[in-house]
Amino acid sequence: MFGKYFSRKSKEDFYLPGEEIKVDRTVSFNSSLSTEKDPLSTCKSRVVFAVLGFSAVYLTIALRLFDVCVIPNLQSDEENHKVTFAQNPIRRADIIDRNGSIIATSLPTVNLYANPRKVLNPEKAAHELAMALPDLDFEQTLKKLKQKGSFVYLKRNLTPSQQYQINYLGIPGLEFENGEKRVYPHKNLLAHIIGSTNIDNEGISGIEKAMDERLTQSDIPLQLSIDVGIQDTIRMLLKEGMDKFHAIGATAVLMDVNTSEIISMVSLPDFDPNTNRVKDERALFNMATKGVYEPGSVLKIFNTAMSLESGKVKVTDSFDATQPLKLKYNVIKDYHGENRWLSVPEILVYSSNIGSAQMALKVGGSEQRNFLEKIGFFEPLDIEVAERGYPLVPKRWGEGTIATVAYGYGIAVSPLHVITGYSAVINGGIYHSPSLIKGSAKGKEGHRVISFNTSKAMRKLMRLVVTEGSGRRANVPGYEVGGKTGTANKLSAQGKYVDKKVRTTFVSAFPISNPKYALIVMMDEPQALKETWGFTAAGWNTVPTASKIITAVAPQLNLKANYDLDELRHQRIIEASY
Repeated sequence: MFGKYFSRKSKEDFYLPGEEIKVDRTVSFNSSLSTEKDPLSTCKSRVVFAVLGFSAVYLTIALRLFDVCVIPNLQSDEENHKVTFAQNPIRRADIIDRNGSIIATSLPTVNLYANPRKVLNPEKAAHELAMALPDLDFEQTLKKLKQKGSFVYLKRNLTPSQQYQINYLGIPGLEFENGEKRVYPHKNLLAHIIGSTNIDNEGISGIEKAMDERLTQSDIPLQLSIDVGIQDTIRMLLKEGMDKFHAIGATAVLMDVNTSEIISMVSLPDFDPNTNRVKDERALFNMATKGVYEPGSVLKIFNTAMSLESGKVKVTDSFDATQPLKLKYNVIKDYHGENRWLSVPEILVYSSNIGSAQMALKVGGSEQRNFLEKIGFFEPLDIEVAERGYPLVPKRWGEGTIATVAYGYGIAVSPLHVITGYSAVINGGIYHSPSLIKGSAKGKEGHRVISFNTSKAMRKLMRLVVTEGSGRRANVPGYEVGGKTGTANKLSAQGKYVDKKVRTTFVSAFPISNPKYALIVMMDEPQALKETWGFTAAGWNTVPTASKIITAVAPQLNLKANYDLDELRHQRIIEASY
């Protein structure tokens, strides 16, 4: 045993303790103790490979996220920078007043429809639906469910509670469709301006119809020139006047004279556009824009302006009104005439038919016709409502037509025609088309109809009518009102004028020395009262009604009352008397 330690052959292989062991690496890695077969080394290798694999996966994901989320935001080209917005479920834009108050909006809703082919038991389904929705008629619902088609509406605009009840029934073949319902928060207040929509939310009247394309192609609210607060005040006072004088209808329009933007427009009777249910068909008729009437003596405003502008008549001229004016086919008389020579201001103050006719005949029919055409009396007005009346104009313009048109007969126009033309006469002579859209007048130039000097002269004459003539009951202290009255007999079914049936009109502006706003008030068939001494003329009904309206809305329009004007006027009268 010990022999091998002392043997010479094996001395090369014998190592003393502490001696370095020299290893032949070429042999050791091929031996049975190789590191590749070491379990610990194998485990470490697998961990390394796993880490590298996960790193590669996460790196790929990170690169993809960078490509999708970061790179598009770094691109400077606007064509490659696209912003996506959530789709608006409402397809019809809101309508707001000049101050931003909502006057028409749409609310999301659902419609109930059925596929009759999938309804297993129509009788049972109809019975359960009638129980859940009491306003559904059982027979009609059953008839719909037995149709051969695959689609039929059962009820539109369900409430969330009703939709829940139908879902709870679990009837096969019933489905829901997303929709929208038009809502008018102010009900009757703006009925004739806004109009209404049908069951499919399509405009059928008013602005809803005239501006249907604008309302459905843009979700930006449509802003009107109407002031809801002032509209409410005017409607309330007009309704009071209409009821007091037992008129069958009434209308009032308030307009900015310098832009022809409409601040308020009321027509009575009216209706609730949320329901479209009316007892009287007249409630659907817009007197302000659709109705065309012979306006009576308010046309003397335009006759006087036309005569002065022509240069053939001067303010200082006088005309013989001592006798009725006899023409070839008719005789013109004055209502409570002065029976004397009248100056041009007196013809307007005393509303002389004879004097007005003589002025028009002196100027001539050609100039009269051209002037009325310039102020828009021959065509429907370009206004943003569907209901627009077409003026009735004589085909022949002879001597009789010249005379009758001069004092308000023979031509029929809407109240909106009258107030728009009146605004042009007193605002310096510039005609602007009326509008219900706020800011629509910006960038648009009107056309001149009379000179500034003629307009200035007409303001003074309009003031005289209120201080000395038939408009005295509208002389609101501090607001310097100027205007003109008109009373026109209505035509009967037989084409004859009826004395006891009239339309009365008062068109005014304030303050008349520097006009800001114009107002027209018209009543259809006002009745005589004890306090009116049996009279139905405009001075007894539309004038006091207009006075109440001006008194109430002038402060709302931020117009400061100037009582110094009235005091100055009294001083001038005293000085003149000496």
